[in-house]
Amino acid sequence: MCRDVALEKCYASAVGCGEKQTHVMKNSTNNTAEQLPTYIISAQPNPTENRAPWYKTTAPAYAGIFLWFVFWQDVARTDTPGGTLAQGLLWALVCLVTAALVCHFVFYLVPGLLGMKTGLPLYIVGTSIFGAKGGFILPGFLMGVLQFGWLGVNVYFSSLALSAMIPINAKVIMVFWGVLAAFVGLKGIGYVASVATYLPLIPLIVLVMLAANAIGGVPQFNPETLIAAQRAPGNAGSVQLGMFGVLAAMLTYVVGFFATAGAAGVDFGLNNRTKTDVQLGGLVGIALAIIVTGGLSLLVVAGVYGSQAMSAAAIAAGASLRTVDLVQVVLGEGSAKLVKLLLAVAAFPPACFSSFIAANSFKTTLPKVNPFVSVGVGAAVSILLALLGWAGKAIIVFQIIGASFGPICGAMVMDYLLAGCNWSGPRAGFNPAGWISWLAGFVIGVLPILKIYPLPAAPVAAFMVGAVVYLVCTKAGVQSALVQMPANQPG
Repeated sequence: MCRDVALEKCYASAVGCGEKQTHVMKNSTNNTAEQLPTYIISAQPNPTENRAPWYKTTAPAYAGIFLWFVFWQDVARTDTPGGTLAQGLLWALVCLVTAALVCHFVFYLVPGLLGMKTGLPLYIVGTSIFGAKGGFILPGFLMGVLQFGWLGVNVYFSSLALSAMIPINAKVIMVFWGVLAAFVGLKGIGYVASVATYLPLIPLIVLVMLAANAIGGVPQFNPETLIAAQRAPGNAGSVQLGMFGVLAAMLTYVVGFFATAGAAGVDFGLNNRTKTDVQLGGLVGIALAIIVTGGLSLLVVAGVYGSQAMSAAAIAAGASLRTVDLVQVVLGEGSAKLVKLLLAVAAFPPACFSSFIAANSFKTTLPKVNPFVSVGVGAAVSILLALLGWAGKAIIVFQIIGASFGPICGAMVMDYLLAGCNWSGPRAGFNPAGWISWLAGFVIGVLPILKIYPLPAAPVAAFMVGAVVYLVCTKAGVQSALVQMPANQPG
């Protein structure tokens, strides 16, 4: 989900880094010889002169992620009556702010600082946790694989929005949309860079317009009215969330959506000059962007169900809590089609960026495979997920992503603290501490997905387990030795 075009320069050094060439480095701990793969040797820190202020790099890049309508359209939605509005609008907003701060301070800040301090991208920094060989897989290969999950979600919702405006079957659009996004991500990310700068403004304008038209109903919003409507036959279950349940649901949704972008804070941070840039970039681009987009979405839903006229129309249409489904109630059928078209168009750059990140990840981890083949296979899977409707289950997708990257972020934070708030450097081979902590966190994170145990806020729990297990393994000495970095790199 990274959307900073400057990353193209950072990832460029990864091309061809899977070659068989290796360099012998002196082990910094026990003076034994250890080989470092070329992808580590060839990576060059981003020089200070190439970096820019937070408002030109991190903030706008991250903000664009949360302006994507797939994020904010389901902020109020759960599989229970009333969704995250079951305890009222004020509590939903409090939970949203909490989730936004968790994203910034817990999941993003340390990766961002690591990127700023080292000037190196995620697939290099991650070798301190998963090892010089293990870093190929985690977070390198996994980051690429999960991008196709994002592409599938993008393809699904964008195609549905487009089919509401143009007389073409949504499934046909899904195939075209996925292929085109993958091709541009592979060959022409520069062509969408300038457009991507302005297109994210469309969702913001739509949100403001919807909120302005619906806000009159906010003072009259009563969650019990909404809950009663959703308890009707054919609608969601019968038990609404309590206060803690709303908080857990909000954390699951927002943090799960953000997890990969949190780890990728390393890639954003390497474009920052100082700690202040890292902090302000995250506070504005992440925390504030979540609060603004998610908050406006909650206001729209509350306003619709607080207005007598709009509420009746929304309930008659199925009492949906998805903001995009309420556009026609707020603006009318004709305007709704145009709005959905604009939202779909604005979603194209994120689809290209997902393909771009995946392509560069695979160039690093699968250097002998033609990127057109690896990305083509991934894009085909994305399209298939969309065609089957699985990509439409966005909340489950967010849970899987949170389970996958929550423990990575947790281990990264713990490794940073244990190294005295610095990067410890690569470790030899496959570092057991990193892999054990990731597996433990992932298992915890998928418990609710597999319906084994309804663990609340699973992505946050996965983060905590990953951090604690990494600490225990490190203290127990279950980790491989540090390997000395070349003289031109930090470590």
